[in-house]
Order: sequence, then C-alpha cells, then structure tokens
Amino acid sequence: MFQLLSHLARVFRVLVVVILTSTLLSGCLKYDLGINFKGVNHGEIVQHVRLEEQLTSFNDSQAKAWLNSLERRTKSLQGRTKRVSDREVTVTIPFNTTKELETKLNSFFNPVKTTNLQPVEGVNIPTFASQFKVYQSNFLLFIRNKLSYEVDLRSLGVLSSSGNIVLSPDSIADLSLIINSPSQPKPITRGSQSAVAETSPHQVVWHLKPGEINRVETGFWLPSPLGIGTLIIVVLVLGGFYLKYQRLPFSVTK
Repeated sequence: MFQLLSHLARVFRVLVVVILTSTLLSGCLKYDLGINFKGVNHGEIVQHVRLEEQLTSFNDSQAKAWLNSLERRTKSLQGRTKRVSDREVTVTIPFNTTKELETKLNSFFNPVKTTNLQPVEGVNIPTFASQFKVYQSNFLLFIRNKLSYEVDLRSLGVLSSSGNIVLSPDSIADLSLIINSPSQPKPITRGSQSAVAETSPHQVVWHLKPGEINRVETGFWLPSPLGIGTLIIVVLVLGGFYLKYQRLPFSVTK
C-alpha cells in the first residue's frame, strides 16, 4: 500500500509539472536568426531574441542572465546589442568575409551553453549543437554562395530530473532562420529533415522544427566586383588600342 501511494504521488508530481510548464512556458522563446548579405562577402548577422512574460516571470534571474550572456558573446565578436526591453534584445554582428561569417556564427553558438535555463526545480531546457558552413564558387563575372546550416534541436524540450520529456519542444520555442541577399536565395531541399522554407524577393525564411535535426541549404548568385572590374579594364584597353591603331591587337594585319 505504501509503495502504491508513493508511486501515485510521483505520478501526480509529474502531472503537476506538465500542467505548469505547458501553461507557463508555452511559446516562451522567440528566436530569429538572420544573415544579411550586403555584397559578395560582407554583411551582418542579426539575431532578434524575445523571452515571453511567462518565462521571465517563472524565473526572472536566469532569463536575464541568459540575455546578459548573449550580450557578452556579441561584444567578444565585435558586435553590438540593443535592449528593446527587459525580455527582448537585438544582436548585430558584422562580417567582412564569408570565412569570418562562418567562424563568428559557429563561435557564437557552439562554445557557450545558450539555453541553460531552469524554469523549475528539477526541470531544465538543454543546449543544442549547430554547424554552419559557407561554400563559394567563382565563375569570373559571378560568384555563387552556398550556405549550409545544421542544428540539432532534439534536446530542446523541458526535461524532468530523470531525463524524460515532459513538454513537447514545439510548444516552447519559435525558431526561424532568415537569409537576405541582393539576389534571390533559393532553398535546396535534401531529405525529410529539411526545414520548411518560405521565399520572397531577396529573402528566404525557414521555420525550424524543435525536437528534430534541421538541415538547411540555400544558394544564390552575386556579381563579382573583381571579375567585372577586370572585364571593364580589358574593354577600355582594347577600346583605346582600337581608337589609336584602328584595329584590335589580335586582328590579322594585311
């Protein structure tokens, strides 16, 4: 009888946790990660993070500590932050090369636990791993950029102290990846674990799926300043040569 009552008490505690967390943590995190290309190689990483009132009122000190950690990491990467409110922050990190973009984005997420929040005693939101890569192909007058992003969100759920999921991940977080480019970025779909993409002129948006491994790929073309500049110089030289000699340097003289 004692063991039965003890088991029922444990079940009741789990049910209480589920009810509380589903009520207080529903949609508690809104995270938009944007990569804005202003040219072939340079641009900005822009992140907009909003913690809903349910989360900050549930554990205000840890929510603020997490936002403060975002600010510290941003500063270490020569970025800047703007506090919209006590629960909302905008992060901007510039990059001047695609290699710098890759390094800064991976450095921002991977070394530091970004989701080390503990809403209630014995319950936490675990961290997640991500990997971002940039591939460039030079075609003289144009450069093709291919972006590849993989993020493991399987652990993004509320867990009990025993490690069991007590709240579905998709009820906690709303996560988006946004790519802006001077030309139209086109999503590349590979397999069932690719996030769903929405496209518009100069932009593609993925709504990432919490609780899954998300694989995102996109490609877009941009004019090559070096290639175009070289072509203009060649045309000017040939034009000047023709005006002076009334022929092109590679033409056959009679």
